Amino acid sequence: MILKFFTRDLVSCRFLNHFQRLTLLLFLIAMLVIFILSITAGSFGFTFNDLFNEAKQLNRTVFLEIRIPRVILAAFVGASLGISGASLQGLFRNPLADPGLIGVSAGAALGASLIIVIGTGFLPDFILGVFALPISAIIGASLVISLLYILTRGFGYRGITYMLLVGIAVNAFVSVAIGLLTYMSSDAELRGLTFWTMGSFGGASWYLILPGLTIIAVTIIWLISSARKLDLLQLGESEAHRLGVDVKKLKFKVIISSAIIVGISVSLSGMIGFVGLVVPHLVRLLGGVKHSYLLPGSALFGASLMMLADLLSRTSIQPAELPVGLVTSAIGAPFFLWLIFRIRKT
Repeated sequence: MILKFFTRDLVSCRFLNHFQRLTLLLFLIAMLVIFILSITAGSFGFTFNDLFNEAKQLNRTVFLEIRIPRVILAAFVGASLGISGASLQGLFRNPLADPGLIGVSAGAALGASLIIVIGTGFLPDFILGVFALPISAIIGASLVISLLYILTRGFGYRGITYMLLVGIAVNAFVSVAIGLLTYMSSDAELRGLTFWTMGSFGGASWYLILPGLTIIAVTIIWLISSARKLDLLQLGESEAHRLGVDVKKLKFKVIISSAIIVGISVSLSGMIGFVGLVVPHLVRLLGGVKHSYLLPGSALFGASLMMLADLLSRTSIQPAELPVGLVTSAIGAPFFLWLIFRIRKT
């Protein structure tokens, strides 16, 4: 019964043409190649022979306990942001719907920041690290997505302008709130909060990431199962309803799924922008607009892009490292400007 629940709509893959299937296969191969490159490259050199060399116990420990959890976290966060961007763009029928740009990541960040600064005085460390941070981030992301949907519904294509304005307002409010939290924080909390707001995978460990990544994986599968219905939604809500889509249920599913994966991702890695905007558009350019292709493609491409960004952040200024959010912003900001001019011409 559970298997049927998660896979009943995955049969929509039969609607993919051969080129789209080949593109997804290439995305998967590229992701695996980048994964191998990421776990072997860095300031601390490593080869697979080190796993079986007793004289290199330190290398093995770094590889198994630090490098692999970090790269896996980067892949899951990239997949989460990529697929959430694609699904939100499908839900809003808006090409500029990005979790960071429209304030969803900011809402999650504010929820997590409240726990980092205020929650430390009220919650035990175990509950704080594993449960409170992701739950607070999910609540913040859910509130922003719901607010966006309420304020932009009924505006049609003009909803792009309203969505951007709401996103600007949310991001401004969050900046003020995080500024106040920064003022209230101790020295230790200030250092953690400052680096966390720029995005980093440096704190990854199996203990911290396994619960969140399990939920992310299940939620991504659940979200991909909505692909065919999101295709029908592009015809309009009335037409989708006549074709048998429960529109309210679909909206709830996409909103909750996006809030969960964005909230957990932000709580584990901090604020990382533009991935949810850049990835879906590049995937569309390479293979088309069908969500049966777009959602899994965005997850795979997002994972690859994030692992590359993390690799660049670790190796560009060794032995120090750049915040990965700076790397993705450097890639995404020019792309966003190009996208604005492209929409203006059309």
